[in-house]
Amino acid sequence: MRGGGTAATGHLPASSRAAAVEAPGGGETPGGGEIPGGGETPGGTPPSDEIWRDGLLAGLDPRDLARTFGTPLHVYDLDALSARAARLRAALPDRVDVAYAVKSNPSLAVIATLASAGSGADVSSEGELEAALRAGMAPRAIVVTGPGKSDRLLRRAVESGVRAIAVDSPGEVPRVEVAAMAAGTRARVLVRLARHGQTFGMSWEDALAAARRAVASEHLEPVGVHAFAVSSVLDAQTLVRHVRQTVGAAVRLARAAGFPLALVDVGGGLGIPYRDGEAPLDLASFAAGIGNVLAGLASGPDLRETRILVEPGRYLSGPSGAYLARVVDVKRLHGRHVAVLDGGINHLLAPALVGRRHRLRLVGSALLQDRPLEGRPLVPVTITGPLCTSLDVVGRLAAFPEPRPADLIAVLDTGAYGFTQSMPWFLSHAGPAEVAIAGGRAELVRERLDPAEVVAAQGIPRFAV
Repeated sequence: MRGGGTAATGHLPASSRAAAVEAPGGGETPGGGEIPGGGETPGGTPPSDEIWRDGLLAGLDPRDLARTFGTPLHVYDLDALSARAARLRAALPDRVDVAYAVKSNPSLAVIATLASAGSGADVSSEGELEAALRAGMAPRAIVVTGPGKSDRLLRRAVESGVRAIAVDSPGEVPRVEVAAMAAGTRARVLVRLARHGQTFGMSWEDALAAARRAVASEHLEPVGVHAFAVSSVLDAQTLVRHVRQTVGAAVRLARAAGFPLALVDVGGGLGIPYRDGEAPLDLASFAAGIGNVLAGLASGPDLRETRILVEPGRYLSGPSGAYLARVVDVKRLHGRHVAVLDGGINHLLAPALVGRRHRLRLVGSALLQDRPLEGRPLVPVTITGPLCTSLDVVGRLAAFPEPRPADLIAVLDTGAYGFTQSMPWFLSHAGPAEVAIAGGRAELVRERLDPAEVVAAQGIPRFAV
C-alpha cells in the first residue's frame, strides 16, 4: 500500500489474511476469459489507465481476488490511477494546478497514490481533511471547499495551514476570521461565486462585500475566487467555456475588491465515458483551451502570475476502480434472466440515484474452476442486488452472456462515487471490502463492514423494556 500505513487484514480465514494476490505470468485467463457480449470495449484493448484489461482487474484474475478477499469487493488499480494523474499533469499548462476531489473516493490508498503523483486535494469536511493529511498530502496542497463548514473544520484547516479556504457565504467570512485570530495567523481565502442557480457560493453583491471584508481584515488574506458549474462533462469546449467565464468573473471581482488574484479555482467537471463506444474527453483540446485562457491574462500586469486550479475527481479515480460481486441466484421472470448478486445499490448507489449505466463484465466462477464461459447464449438480463426494493437494479442488458450461480460480475468505472456514495447499512447486509492493487500485488485496505458490530454498538433504552 502506498503512502505508508498498515492495511487491515479483513474477515478472512487465518490462512489468507493480508494475503497478496500475484499477477499471472501471462496468457489467457483460465476458464476461457472473455466471450462475446461481455468482453472488451470495441476498438481494442483498453488503455493502461483503466483497471479492466484483457479480462483482468489491474492484471489480476478476478476469481483469485474473490477467493482471497471474498465478495462483494471494491477494487482499485493504483498503477492506473498514477497513469491517469501523470497523463493529466503532462497535458495541462504549468500554471494549472491539480487538486483531487476527495469526495469522489476518500480511500487513503487512492489519496496517497495521488499525493505521490504530485496532486493536491480538494476537501469538503473534517473527515476528508483528516484523510488527506493522513495520506500524506501537504497542507499547502489542500483547498477546503463545500458549504456548511463546521467551526471545528475551520479551526483545523487554519491550524493546518491549508492552501486556501473557499468561503461559501457572507457569514462564513467572520467565522474563518475568528479561527485565524485564535491561531495567531492569517488565513488564505477564496471567495466562492454562485453559478447558474446553484445553492453553493454567493451572489455577486455578497461575494464583493465578502472580498472587501477580507481585504480589510488583519487575519484574512484573499487570494482568489472559486466557482464550479459543471459535472461529468465529456465535451472539452464546454469545460473551456466554464473556465473562461470563471476566470473573467474572478478578474472583475478581484479588481473591484482590491486584492491581487493569485488563484482561480474552477472546480472539476471532467467526465469519463460510462458506456462502451462512448468517446472520452479530449484532454489535449481541454488543455489547449486553458492555455489560451492563461495567455489572455498576460495582457494584465497584475494577472501574469495568476494560477488556475482544477479539481478532478471521477476523471482520476473512476476508471481506476471496479466493483466485484457474486451471483447468488438466477431465475426467469417476465421473459428475462434475473441474476441476483451478493451486493447491489447498498454498495453502488449511482444506478438508482442518477440512472448511471455502468459497463458490466461476466467472469468465471471462483468456486467452479471447470465451468467454461465459451458458448453461453446471449440473453436479456436484469442484474439486481439482494435488497428488498425495486430500486436495487445494477443493470439491464438486452444481450448478456447467460449468468449462472457462483459466477462473478465486474462493474466497471466505480472508482468514483462507488463505496463512498453508497448506503451500506440498508437492510443490514455486510459491507464491501476494499482492495488496492499495485505492481501486480493486491492488499486489503479496508475491512469488510460487519453488521454484527453495528448491532453491538447500539443499546435498548431501559424505558423500552
